[in-house]
Amino acid sequence: MENYTTLIQHHELDALMRDGPVPVIFDCRFDLAALDSGAQGYAAGHLPGAQYLHLDRDLSGQKTGCNGRHPLPERSAFASLLARAGVNRDQQVVVYDAQGGMFAARAWWLLRWLGHSAVAVLDGGLQGWQAAGFALQTATIERALGNFEAAPPLSATVDRETVLATVEGTSRLSVVDARAPDRFRGENETLDPRGGHIPGASNRFFKDNLDANGVFKPASLLRVEFQALLGHSQANRSIQQCGSGVTACHNVLALAIAGLGEALLYPGSWSEWVSDPQAPVAAG
Repeated sequence: MENYTTLIQHHELDALMRDGPVPVIFDCRFDLAALDSGAQGYAAGHLPGAQYLHLDRDLSGQKTGCNGRHPLPERSAFASLLARAGVNRDQQVVVYDAQGGMFAARAWWLLRWLGHSAVAVLDGGLQGWQAAGFALQTATIERALGNFEAAPPLSATVDRETVLATVEGTSRLSVVDARAPDRFRGENETLDPRGGHIPGASNRFFKDNLDANGVFKPASLLRVEFQALLGHSQANRSIQQCGSGVTACHNVLALAIAGLGEALLYPGSWSEWVSDPQAPVAAG
């Protein structure tokens, strides 16, 4: 059976859960303003068999003060977490949230970073699952230890120096910022000490990847929109960033859905960039 590598629809997931091969499912709900609300929501009701992943504790690593608000976890540590959660090599993994894929896309990207291609975001998330008439449960399950191991990455990252080269004009890479337009302009900044954006970056608000129903736009439309943004550049010549390397993954996913290839991620993103008081900043 062919694996799902970008999105999975609710009826497709239901079929896998009933007829197999049974996937491992992760609930990635989170709220940056209420850090325990995702876990509380999970306890109140989640997809059958789902396990919970917390953005700060599971999907991020240790902060140093200069590596951003949500640095990447250690590869070995995250691989061990997945094995303990029962993930096996080549097994289908499905991730979802209730925020339009905002946090599920981070989990999707991380699994690809560990070389696991069989991972998909549930299109429409928890709301779509319930709207389709499928049930939630409150019970948790114990899964046998999986044999998951990290493999060569399918996702690629860039560091601060690579991004700085785009600002200085010594790199042909482009930078795309996934934050809301007001924060990109330097307005209403409440999460980071400085407002604005990386000089030369363009803005693609991650929510623009979704339609009015909170599901991803058709691949053909995403392709047109991203090609208009990137021009003649390929996705693998674009650096995707946001506030802390989370919603940028949503744009990486959208580019993959569009069939435009694997974009680069700047994991530290704006929160790492402005940790250096000398970092160049643009506004407007």
